This record gives sequence, structure tokens and C-alpha cells, in this order.
Amino acid sequence: MKYPIKSMGLLLAASWATSPLNAQETIDPATAADVANSGDTAWILSSTALVLLMTLPGLALFYGGLVRSKNFLSVLIQCMAVAAICSVLWVVVGYTLAFGEVTNGFLGNGINWMFNNLGNVREGTSIPESTFAMFQMTFAVITPALMIGAWVERARFGWVVAFSALWLLVVYAPVTHWVWGGGWLSNLGVLDFAGGIVVHTTAGVSALVVAIMLGKRMGWPKTLMLPHSPALTVVGAAMLWVGWFGFNGGSALTATDDASSAIVNTHIAASTAALVWILIEKFKVGKPTAIGVATGAIAGLATITPAAGFVGPGASILIGLAAAVVCFYAVALVKNGFKIDDSLDVFAVHGVGGILGSLLLALFISEGFGGTGYSEGMAFGSQFVAQLIGVGAVAIWSAIATAILGFGISFILPMRVSEDDERDGLDISNHGERAWDLD
Repeated sequence: MKYPIKSMGLLLAASWATSPLNAQETIDPATAADVANSGDTAWILSSTALVLLMTLPGLALFYGGLVRSKNFLSVLIQCMAVAAICSVLWVVVGYTLAFGEVTNGFLGNGINWMFNNLGNVREGTSIPESTFAMFQMTFAVITPALMIGAWVERARFGWVVAFSALWLLVVYAPVTHWVWGGGWLSNLGVLDFAGGIVVHTTAGVSALVVAIMLGKRMGWPKTLMLPHSPALTVVGAAMLWVGWFGFNGGSALTATDDASSAIVNTHIAASTAALVWILIEKFKVGKPTAIGVATGAIAGLATITPAAGFVGPGASILIGLAAAVVCFYAVALVKNGFKIDDSLDVFAVHGVGGILGSLLLALFISEGFGGTGYSEGMAFGSQFVAQLIGVGAVAIWSAIATAILGFGISFILPMRVSEDDERDGLDISNHGERAWDLD
């Protein structure tokens, strides 16, 4: 039977009005609050894949292209092994330490070990807690993987895996609880939208400590150690850039304007930093380089991360500019000033960028700069003090815990390979394989 358009409209309206699906007055609000939003859930699941892509293969290629060819495969293997061990530990106990129910403000309780007792919806969100836990797992994977850049070409594989596993539980999980899990820093008003403190400060400071403990690579800095494939580094940086949309945009935990704003700010800051970095290179060394544009973009991404959901696009341009200038000179200061072989500039780019962005947040969150505005009872001064306390406490904890873990593990698993193994390259000496067979 065919109905006129008007009649069909009336028929559908009558059917909808009498349908149980539309009987909103009979729905228990408590039950409705326990039903996940499918759109938000789909976005966070997509973001989970994007963030994992940042580690596998984005970070692996970015770091792999920066080392000498005889060590390329070792970087890829370390990235995959760290991702694997941290994923397993996150399910077993990491998630509950970071996001379990708040008891003392320092660690979550053990109710969610093995992903047990996950709620239909994570409290304070509109997504299943299983989705939230998986999304956070990808952050727990990439954070220790960032440190690989500090010890490339000389760290023993067994030590790397063991250190990364324990570091996840001793440094990353507690700090995550302090800032994102309702812990003591969040109660002080510390803000970190997507990881400037939780991810980049912890990894950056810890990487610097490990670089000091390991010592310099053989021949550094007298021997020129050029990247074996700038092309792979640029490809890896591009993957990181795209994946960062999930990293920052997904941290909104909703498929709304909050996610859109975070993505816009992320892209603009990275674009600005990449351009400013190669402009500095043009004046300092005479030519803009592929490594420079890639490193500049990553500096901008790391620096905007803590502020991505709190500031406006104009502020993102300024943050990107500051990221390029400060991180560029931080690289020179660490290597040429302090003579520390932080091989791939983990501290100077990720650590300094994360700290810088966390502090600039206190200024640019102001509505006067297009930000979301201060929370009740906060102003620039109080917010800056809170951010400074957050950065300082996390940096100190990361440094002390890293030093203890690094030395402690080295009594069982030596930190550094032998001189012969380092000379031969870790691909052959640690893994018995070559990345490239050009014969």
C-alpha cells in the first residue's frame, strides 16, 4: 500500500509517539546513565588505534631512521617488545594502579586487576570502561617507548624490556593516578589534557637520567653519527603527527567540539613549530633539513599536548613557536653544553616540550586568550603554581625512581652491551639479524 507523503508522516509520527523506544518518562535515569554513547565509543576506539599506530610503526620508524644502519632493527624490536610487555602489564595490574578507585591519592586500589569489575560506563564519561581502559593502555605503551631514543645503539635488550616493565608500574601508573585518576595532584588543580606531565615529563626526565647512567656511545661526540635514513624518520614523524589526532583529540573522551578543538590546536601547533624550526636551521646552519622539519613538528606536538583542549587556535600558534625555539636550543644545551648523549633528544624535545606546554597552559587557558577559562577559585597565579608543583613533583619522582630501577636491574641484567657488540651493531650482536641486506 502506498501512502501520500503527508499521511505517511502522520503515520510515522503516531507510531513513534506510541513506541516503547520513545517512552522517555518510563526510563530510569540511573539505568540511562549506565548506557554508553555509541558515537563517543566509536571515536575513542578509533583513537585507540591511532595512538597505537604512533608507537607501531610511527615511533619505530622515526627513531629507526635516526640511528646508524647497523642498529636500525634493534630499535624496531625494542619498540615492539616494550609495547607488548606494557600492554600485558596494563591489563594485569597497571590499569587498576592508575585508575582504580581512589583510596589515598597516590595509587588506585586493586579492584580492576586483570580488567575485572569494569563498569558498563566509565564514571565521568559516556563510554564503556573497557574502551577507556584500552585507550589508556596505548598511552601506557608509548610513554616508556619514548625513552628508547635515549639509549639507542648501546643498551642491552634484556635490560630495556625489564626496565620498561618496572618503570611502567613504578613511575607511569602512580603519576597517572596523581593527575588523571583523582589523585593528589588533580586535587591541587593541576591540569594536563593529554599527557604533557603524565607522558612527556615522565619519559623525558627518565630518559635523561638513563642517558647519564649509560654514558656516551663509543666515539661520541668526536665521531660523526649521522642518521642512516632521514626518509624513514620523516615517514615516522608523519605517522606520529596523524596519530596525535587520536592522542589529543581522543583525550576529550567525546566525539564533540571538544575533540575538534583539540585536533585543530594540535595541528596548528605542530605546523607552526615545524616551520619555525627549519627557519632557525636556515639561519643557523644555512639549510632547512628533513630531520629538522620532523623534529620541529614533534616538538610542537609534545608542547601542545597538555593544553590542547584548554586553549584557542591563536594560543596554539604561540605555543608552537615557543616549542620550536625552546626545544631547538635545549637540544644544543643538553648535547653541547652538558655533554650528555641523549642520543635522539628525548629530554630536549619531549621532556622540555611537555614541561613548557604544561606551564604555558596556565596563561593561555585564560578566556582573554581564547581559552576555556580558569576553574572556580583559580587564576593565572594559582594555576601556574599548581602546574609548577605538578611538573616539579613528577620530574623529581621520575628521576629518583628511574635511577633506583636502572641500577637495581643492572645487578641482574647489565645495562650496556660490550664494546665489541656496540662496535658490531646491536642488530647482529643482540638479535643475529641485519635490517638491510644490500649484497
